[in-house]
Amino acid sequence: MAPIQIGTILRRWIEVLTATYFAWREALRARHALTIACENGRFVVRRPRQDGDNAIRHGQPNEPEGNLAVLAAGAPIPAEVTRAARSGLIVFELPADLVVVRRIAVPAQAREFLPGIVRNQIERLSPWHADQVVYGFAADVDEADAATLDVRVFIALRSDIDRARAELAAIGLPVDRIAGEKSVTLWSRVADISPEHLTHSVQRVGASIAAAVVASLALSLWAISSAASLGGESEEIEARVRTLQRQIQGPSSQSLASLNPNERAWYAKETAPTAAIVLEALSRALPDSAYLTELRLENTTLRIIGLASDAPSLIAPLEHSGHLTDVHFFAPTTRGPDGALFRFNIEARVEPHFKIAEEGP
Repeated sequence: MAPIQIGTILRRWIEVLTATYFAWREALRARHALTIACENGRFVVRRPRQDGDNAIRHGQPNEPEGNLAVLAAGAPIPAEVTRAARSGLIVFELPADLVVVRRIAVPAQAREFLPGIVRNQIERLSPWHADQVVYGFAADVDEADAATLDVRVFIALRSDIDRARAELAAIGLPVDRIAGEKSVTLWSRVADISPEHLTHSVQRVGASIAAAVVASLALSLWAISSAASLGGESEEIEARVRTLQRQIQGPSSQSLASLNPNERAWYAKETAPTAAIVLEALSRALPDSAYLTELRLENTTLRIIGLASDAPSLIAPLEHSGHLTDVHFFAPTTRGPDGALFRFNIEARVEPHFKIAEEGP
């Protein structure tokens, strides 16, 4: 029972959406409405007068002000009328002699129930059977009694409506709405949609909603899958970074103590600086004007003593060599025996040679 109720509610919701769409489209087109009246056997096309509008003279040099065109049977429709009809609502004003007017009095409190009241009394008010007519109504407060509504009911034969629609459709102007006296709507295309057309429209709206839902679900699933994949890659990269950090930093003192003698010896070999690499780094970093008189390498501590014309300028090249860190003078710089060179005493920390191999050119 529950699935049936859900299906019924869903269908009703789609029908409401469809009706709302039709009403919105008609209201949008009503902003550019064209009115058509039948006068002397010809159709007079009008629209609200706007600045800059020019009346179309179609064989009638003395058209009334505000007319857009006067169309005779079989005559071609002007291009401006065709463009206006394509984007605007077409309202046909039914001749007064085809409309019957009836009056009823209704209490003012019953204004919101007027559609039902008129529908229930249309058989009594109409000179024809109720299934043969279309009708509309307008209500105003009675001048003699403010508590009463003066309701005017406008009634026309459906056959007259159909004939007028056919005549206008034949000249290329499909009617959207037919009105009686004072623009009271008697017939509307939106209100007179056939069940088949309504069903087809509901199906199209339902299909569009279903397609949007499927596309949204697919996009959501793709986003979730991508996020999970990125999360997994991020975790894998993070694990690699931690492993690399452990390799660079080496084992801690506690973990080093847990290694067997062979592993500790291998680790000491890996982390011990190599004299050949240190000499290569010094030869590239020191200028030709400097030379060494003493070099001492103890574990990772390097001390060099020598002569140079500009001792302070040696610090930067040694730091930028990529093999030495914490480069500094460990004793004062003094002038040499010849007075032209200065004696320097520099101390630095040597990076393990496995790092040098990874970072070297």
